[in-house]
Amino acid sequence: MADGISSFWGPVTSTIECCEKNYAYSSYIAEFYNTISNVPGILLALIGLVNALRQRFEKRFSVLHISNMILAIGSMLYHATLQHVQQQSDETPMVWEILLYMYILYSPDWHYRSTMPTFLFLYGAAFAAAHAFLRFGIGFKVHYVILCLLCIPRMYKYYIHTEDTAAKRIAKWYVATILVGSVCWFCDRVFCKRISQWPVNPQGHALWHVFMSFNSYCANTFLMFCRAQQRGWNPKVKYFLGVLPYVKIEKPKEQ
Repeated sequence: MADGISSFWGPVTSTIECCEKNYAYSSYIAEFYNTISNVPGILLALIGLVNALRQRFEKRFSVLHISNMILAIGSMLYHATLQHVQQQSDETPMVWEILLYMYILYSPDWHYRSTMPTFLFLYGAAFAAAHAFLRFGIGFKVHYVILCLLCIPRMYKYYIHTEDTAAKRIAKWYVATILVGSVCWFCDRVFCKRISQWPVNPQGHALWHVFMSFNSYCANTFLMFCRAQQRGWNPKVKYFLGVLPYVKIEKPKEQ
């Protein structure tokens, strides 16, 4: 939203603004809460990355955690500046990340190993170039939702073939966080005028960031568990500080 103190970054050039007063706390940060709410995403991705590297999971999971961090940093830049270039540093990694999820979900049963990563890489590069010049609006959202929907059947298949109760609980947390986060996002977008009149703004978009941070972490952890099962690594769900789940594996000695 407009108003607030003077802007360091100049006039807003992004195509989307959230229900938060611009530059309310600093001339360097346009949307304060929407910016700092990406910090949990960076920290959770870092924890996941350390676990993946420490236990020598496949490189795809290290790249996945790094992509989560890149997305969170891009989102911070976008909400801090509300500039169109930074908006693309948020939206383009969203597509790259979901393409990576598609690869992890579908590649185990893909018989031609080189075709899928090659196609997804070229698709991601083509999208980035097209998005930079054409500035997709609603088309971006529709495209992103379609990509997400393509992941659901495979994710559900993994869920029903997983017997471990703790792993299934992680999958349920994945569903719960995306549902609650989506409600926060929707209310922030649709009821902004009404919310702006409240004594306290609940910062629905910032809450969306927080819930999606845990959503990504749960998705990554569940997929790491499923992949470890496929490789015969005897995965078990453990808890960091008794709260945050992670996957502990036991590889055969020859691996």
